[in-house]
Amino acid sequence: MSKGAPGAGRSAAALAGFLVVAGAQLAAVLLALWAVLSLLPGALAVRIGVPLSLATFGTLAYATWRALHTRHRTPAGVAVARDQAPRLWAMIDDAAKAAGVAAPAGVTVVADATAALGERTHLLGVIGGRRDLYLGLPLLQALTPDRLTAVVTHELAHGSAALGRWAPLAYRGRVAIGRAMPRISRRGPAAIVLRWYAGFYRRMDAPFSRAQELAADRIAAAHAGTEATVAALRDLPALAGMQRLFHAEYVGPGWQAGFVPDDVFGGLLRVLAARTTEMTMLRARDPEPSGPWDTHPPLAERIAALTAAPSSRSAAAPSSPSPGSLTAPSPASAGSVAPAEPVAPAEPVVSAGSTDPTASVASVDPAVPLASADPAAPLEPGAPADPAPPADPAPPADPAPPAGSAAPVEERPVEDLVPDLPALGRALQVVAFPAQGRKVVSWDECLSVARTSEMEREAEAALVAISRAVGSPVPDAGELLTLAADGRLRTAAEAVFPKAPAEETTSRIVELLGLMLALAALRSGVARWRHSWTGAAEVVGADGTYLDLAELAAAAADPETTEAVRAYLTEAGVDLAAAASRPGSARAQVLGGLVNLSADGARTDVLITDLGLLLVPGLPRGRGPESKRRLTRIAAGGVPIGGMAAPGGEKPDAPAGDGLALPAGGRFVAFADVAGVTTVPGRRKGWTFGMRAGGELSVRTALDTDELPGGWAAWDEAVTFLAGTR
Repeated sequence: MSKGAPGAGRSAAALAGFLVVAGAQLAAVLLALWAVLSLLPGALAVRIGVPLSLATFGTLAYATWRALHTRHRTPAGVAVARDQAPRLWAMIDDAAKAAGVAAPAGVTVVADATAALGERTHLLGVIGGRRDLYLGLPLLQALTPDRLTAVVTHELAHGSAALGRWAPLAYRGRVAIGRAMPRISRRGPAAIVLRWYAGFYRRMDAPFSRAQELAADRIAAAHAGTEATVAALRDLPALAGMQRLFHAEYVGPGWQAGFVPDDVFGGLLRVLAARTTEMTMLRARDPEPSGPWDTHPPLAERIAALTAAPSSRSAAAPSSPSPGSLTAPSPASAGSVAPAEPVAPAEPVVSAGSTDPTASVASVDPAVPLASADPAAPLEPGAPADPAPPADPAPPADPAPPAGSAAPVEERPVEDLVPDLPALGRALQVVAFPAQGRKVVSWDECLSVARTSEMEREAEAALVAISRAVGSPVPDAGELLTLAADGRLRTAAEAVFPKAPAEETTSRIVELLGLMLALAALRSGVARWRHSWTGAAEVVGADGTYLDLAELAAAAADPETTEAVRAYLTEAGVDLAAAASRPGSARAQVLGGLVNLSADGARTDVLITDLGLLLVPGLPRGRGPESKRRLTRIAAGGVPIGGMAAPGGEKPDAPAGDGLALPAGGRFVAFADVAGVTTVPGRRKGWTFGMRAGGELSVRTALDTDELPGGWAAWDEAVTFLAGTR
């Protein structure tokens, strides 16, 4: 018997206890209900028996079923058949043999930097089902074949029976419970007992969970090599961090401005090739636990366990420029199979790249971009958006394995595993980053418009505050210079920031003037953006020469030299009254959502954005899951900025989630139109928003109020912001 067999048996028994506890809870309620009804006269018991049973046993039974029901979500991805990537499938088949499990039924390439095995389980994992492997395209782009083999082998080894016949069941149950627990509302009738037992189960299962992860590491090391496995353990969290950075700095701003680059994954490749310093720093960090159900051992412990054990074979990293670092992706790895049609995989899956065994490969939500990195060579306007990254150095000869070791993994170029990665990336972009009304443009145009849009949003907010302080509209840089020349700009700034020291007030004035002058120069064609994959973009002259806007802004802040600055800029061709142009369908950034609130007495769903609140007429009671799905679709489509300030706050009706207008009956309440907010005391939370134009908006929670991920946190931040001085 395996050393881990007792632990696997205990974990499996604790999992079965979930079903026992759920059944016992229902039986106890049913027994109490029978006892109450048996004390009543027959006619009365019959008359109230049905409604009382529905209100007690029925409610608890439904809540229990909802809590323990397995939901099979569908990550967005592209299926890769055996005949399209035979070498990739051969690698997966070999990994499955090494792990002692059957090969997965299908392989789907997804957008996240992760590897995961999804299984259609039932009864909290007690009954298994179809297994599919999900591979992140960033892994195919960035990892060497031996490291990719280590990642896949580790993932498949989770289902290995090496630690006992009950080990696969224990793993399936752990994943299912980890997914189910966050769905159990703390106020639900089934919550108290199930959450208590979940804590007990987690304590019982934790030792075996850690042993199972270490065993999967050992199996991966035996097949792919210790060096490759250790390197992969460091690469995965670093690659995920770079992807988050990439989406936040490059994809997200353009997406929010109404644009999407024509080659998202090509841009990620450029970032990985350029930001090697950031990758080195990320690889040196021990990743934080990704949730309360994360029972992975610390990364340092996993690496120590691998390096301390006798190596099954010497792992060469032939395409790695240096031991223990991610490869600089080769041009072919960005790579020649025609991708299969896009598919939606079968269910939540456990990510090898994540340290949380309950983490799932979720559909990429382009409305809330994820991440990635920054490449080394600047992207000049007019230059090709995706220059080829440097090729990998020639791989050294693979050393012969020690006697008695496992057969070494055959090293093939990444482009041989998946022959056409660029085509696969384009197919994946269609399903992972659907344009939904956004304009598809080159990377250079996307980044330029995104940066300009960010500046315009910042400028609009500042000009609104200045306009209120001076009592008249301040639409552009020309009017702002007029205020600076006669001293009213400083008076307005002191009114907006009454407690700021004089030096800080001056600094804020100079910053605003610099922002407005840069926008005027960009709108006039006198300046342009110069982008870099390794650093911040900068505004330069149209011919690429250095443009010292900071010095001009400082001079413009001095009333004695303001007009001289105006004359200089006018002579240079800067139109100080140039208006903002919105060629794309700009969106507000969605921060979170709440469903089933009451707004002015009507059921309402709310999306919280960085610019305001989108109120959508709610659905009738009992349709909470449908409300959440609908609000998620609207968020994915984006909340359009154009026309938000229409009279009365209303917008033309449009189908929900079309990405071009607000949903039917939707109302956008801009933060700029809110004078303040007060919290209404009482058992149920409530808030009253005072509007600058007069009137109020009353919002209260209901018994069935629920949130999208991050909903309450975003709401609390918005209320705190609106309640403070702005």
